[in-house]
Amino acid sequence: MNDPVKVVMNWSSGKDAALAYHMLMQQGGYEVVQLLTTLSEEHGRVFMHGVREALLDMQAERMSLPLLKVKLPASPADDLYRQAMQQTFTMLQGHGISTAAYGDIFLEDLKIYREQQLEHLGVSGLFPLWKRDTKELVQLVEDTGIEAIIVCVNEKCLGKEFLGQKIGREFLDNLPGNVDPCGENGEFHTFVYNAPFFSSPIPIVTGEIVHRTYTSPAGSAWDTGFYFMDVSCVA
Repeated sequence: MNDPVKVVMNWSSGKDAALAYHMLMQQGGYEVVQLLTTLSEEHGRVFMHGVREALLDMQAERMSLPLLKVKLPASPADDLYRQAMQQTFTMLQGHGISTAAYGDIFLEDLKIYREQQLEHLGVSGLFPLWKRDTKELVQLVEDTGIEAIIVCVNEKCLGKEFLGQKIGREFLDNLPGNVDPCGENGEFHTFVYNAPFFSSPIPIVTGEIVHRTYTSPAGSAWDTGFYFMDVSCVA
């Protein structure tokens, strides 16, 4: 019997990464041995999600997985991002990890971008959620016991009243028809505070809401504003 393939999971702290991880574990043949996250070095928060680094650490601890953090400027040039990823994956390959998993669903350009970078580095890509129906994925999030709330919204797509809403069937009932159920077009982002693969839930409290613009580390510039809701641990 072959040993499972060692995988690094690109961990955003949100529902899609969590569901992709869960599906890989259910599928078998793969073993996620490392989490990988990019953070803003100025703010110490996950890119686009705005989640505190401390909460990220709590997720990894509850998953009993090591977390590799790549810290970059808030709006890094593409060359800087590529260089950071090359150094990171070279290091991971030295530990026998040559497969990377992502929670992407249907953004073709992003998938091509990732695959081109991975091919250059000699790394294989896994996309467990690829081309799945996003409404069904939201239902699956609820059915598998993954608990996540919205922590960021694109102001052109959703009002800030959606911040703090829990992902699930009730959320789908209130979602405007022009917004993808998983927010795959960047309409919103989430934070997972509990999952079947967590040793315990993360007790959270919501706080301040701020508004700012943002540029993706992968080189896709947003020309609109975002509302971010701060989340911290109660304990």
